Amino acid sequence: MIRVLLVDDQNLVRAGFRSILDGEPDIEVVAEAADGHGALRLAAEHRPDVVLMDVRMPELDGLEATRRLAADPRLAEVRVVILTTFDLDDYVYDALRSGAAGFLVKDTEPMELIHAVRVVARGDALLAPAVTRRLIAEIAGRRRAPEPSPVLNGLTDREREVLALVAEGLSNDEIAARLVLSPATAKTHVSRIMTKLRSRDRAQLVVMAYESGMITPRWLA
Repeated sequence: MIRVLLVDDQNLVRAGFRSILDGEPDIEVVAEAADGHGALRLAAEHRPDVVLMDVRMPELDGLEATRRLAADPRLAEVRVVILTTFDLDDYVYDALRSGAAGFLVKDTEPMELIHAVRVVARGDALLAPAVTRRLIAEIAGRRRAPEPSPVLNGLTDREREVLALVAEGLSNDEIAARLVLSPATAKTHVSRIMTKLRSRDRAQLVVMAYESGMITPRWLA
């Protein structure tokens, strides 16, 4: 069972998301919060698999709440999905850098919401939908040109190759097919990369690939 915490200061938004998610046999909404402080308290209490986190909230916003949650070793297995709107583009990149596993626009279709929860719960980054891929491209494109980073020096050539494919949004199975590997081998490579780079999840690997200059926004166009 995938356990979900809903965090949004609008009751109607939370009610709508709950009605969609609670209808799925493998998903359970375990708690709701109206601000970042409530999110941190309930995350510690319930240890959900996935937190759907709004950005703009009173008291403590979603970005800072995500940063604090990601820094808490007790909540290392909790994955945060940021809920945003198109006029909050600049928050998204910062949210990924802060430890979010991905993001959704608030007017997403019900099946996309359900799919997103399942994707993040199994440890993948939520970066695949075309609209959000373009959004990340625009954000990254507005930032200064990256400089080569020594953080990648400890990776083997194969690990660099795998990291580049992770940054393209490929799953382990897709990486395995692209490189003619077994899925288990692809998973092992990704796990080793995360360990070497001290990355919380795949989304942070994508950020590192951007910031190191390994990946440029062109692949998301």
